[in-house]
Amino acid sequence: MSLTSFCELRRKEVINLRDGARLGNICDMEIDAACGEVRNIIVPGPPRLFGLLCSDEELVIPFNRITKIGADTILVDVVL
Repeated sequence: MSLTSFCELRRKEVINLRDGARLGNICDMEIDAACGEVRNIIVPGPPRLFGLLCSDEELVIPFNRITKIGADTILVDVVL
């Protein structure tokens, strides 16, 4: 996997390979400060009230569950 900046990752849509669901865009990442590795990516939870309100929940996806980072999408394999 080539190096990609956080700004570039935030523009990509996260798709779950298990069901083809669009999970949204990355809003944050958890990094292990000791070794500098990305541990998790964080995607906002599904919107509430017909999409008018943001969810209070976040979906935390372990970095090792990312299967491919493409030009426009990030493919993950997670069970929800």
